[in-house]
Amino acid sequence: MIPYGKQSISEADIQAVVDALSSDFLTTGPRVAEFEAKFASVVGAKHAVAVCNATAALHLAMLVLDIGEGDRVVTSPNTFLSSANAAAFVGATPDFTDIDPVSYTLCPDALADTWQPDTKAVVAVDYAGQTADMPRIAEIARANNAAVIEDACHAVGGSFEYDRETWKVGGHPWADITTFSFHPVKTMTTGEGGMLVTDNDEHAERARRLRSHGMTREPKDFCGLGTSELGEYGPWYYEMQGLGYNYRITDLQCALGSSQLSRLNQFVERRREIAKHYNSAFSSLPTLTTPKLRNAADETLTSWHLYTLLIDYEKIGRSRSEIMADLRANKILTQVLYIPVYLQPWYRNKYGYRVGKCPKAEHYYEKTLSIPLFPTMTDSVVANVIDNVQRTVKK
Repeated sequence: MIPYGKQSISEADIQAVVDALSSDFLTTGPRVAEFEAKFASVVGAKHAVAVCNATAALHLAMLVLDIGEGDRVVTSPNTFLSSANAAAFVGATPDFTDIDPVSYTLCPDALADTWQPDTKAVVAVDYAGQTADMPRIAEIARANNAAVIEDACHAVGGSFEYDRETWKVGGHPWADITTFSFHPVKTMTTGEGGMLVTDNDEHAERARRLRSHGMTREPKDFCGLGTSELGEYGPWYYEMQGLGYNYRITDLQCALGSSQLSRLNQFVERRREIAKHYNSAFSSLPTLTTPKLRNAADETLTSWHLYTLLIDYEKIGRSRSEIMADLRANKILTQVLYIPVYLQPWYRNKYGYRVGKCPKAEHYYEKTLSIPLFPTMTDSVVANVIDNVQRTVKK
């Protein structure tokens, strides 16, 4: 079977994990800090905080930005559940604004038109490797004293152009915090894992503390007691200064992450090559809409986590399920990404959201289908996918 996404594991990756297994540290140790430093350097951020998964990174972003009850957090409906769930974790109200029909990311015009005064933050989701319009989103949010979180789980290794300059995802000034995912279907992997990056010293310090139970080993304020009441501050000493979580990542995962990071440019370049082949093959088919870039200059900058087609199933005379089954019979697996989050039962029941809230996102969902895209695909495998998709949609 050809999956829609897949990790690329090299002998060097395996050896890096073996070396970690042979070391003195298996859980949080020196390889975590090493991976964080390398990742921060690659994306151009001052701080990187590695955690067990990207959902944890999003949750920590909410906590670090002091988002809670009475606050509204606006995000894109075209995303995985965690982009919105993180707001619910802290008692805020997750809300949704419609998408841009070109990039399938949160639409700045819709954001401005639907803005509500209790909005405390915007989670701008990068879709399929293409960034949201971060400068415009930040302009709207900051004019209303709201924070900006960039959910860049699809955009590891990506960049975008603005004002004739190239900006790295995670290293630009239009997000207060950016989060990344290292799930195996993403651009690079640590097995499971995530990263929070920021240029803000206080945000980074709080995130590090909160990922490990809210603890610090630096003596600060133990219930207002001084040294005389507690005795000496020895090497065993720790303080819990707030309610934190066990969101730590292991040295094993970070050993893999550092090794994968050395091939990130290679992964992204191959993804761009495959997307270019797909665009050339599918752009002339009247029943297919190939993915478009909001800014043509980003063609060589987008990291292409996914390749998503919009298919006119009615014109073809076949359902999405039938087309997926046909491709599966030929060993090609596809995926539907995503069901608009606000249409999930929990969101309907909790917040009263209904069909029609974000029409463009709903239209996108009715037609979307993601086909295989991962860096170890050979040219012959790519050609096989192209042939089968063309045949299937012409039936």
